[in-house]
Amino acid sequence: MKSIGDEFELRAARWLAQRGLRLQQRNFSSAVGEIDIIAWDGPQLVFIEVRARSHPAFAGAAASVSRGKQARIVRTAALYLQQHKLTDVPCRFDVVAFEPRQSGAEINWIRGAFTA
Repeated sequence: MKSIGDEFELRAARWLAQRGLRLQQRNFSSAVGEIDIIAWDGPQLVFIEVRARSHPAFAGAAASVSRGKQARIVRTAALYLQQHKLTDVPCRFDVVAFEPRQSGAEINWIRGAFTA
């Protein structure tokens, strides 16, 4: 059974592919943390966190990526790069946020949302 998070990650992956990103891997997990989507944007490897909010009364989806979550993503990305021997590849950390709107979820793609 798929979770709501899985559905948003799949939607984000398809949406990003339509914008030219090449999917490398979904749901990379390690003891350190998890990365929702890893994709190539030209020569740059992008580590993408997908967030969604179902109600506008809550803080925005993008704002929910705390400093602690960012640190876990950075550590997990470093492990991924090491495991795949990608030491000299330029990288970026993005957030794809699904924000609630009256007509459905609006996608907010934040390129370079945070740095390592």
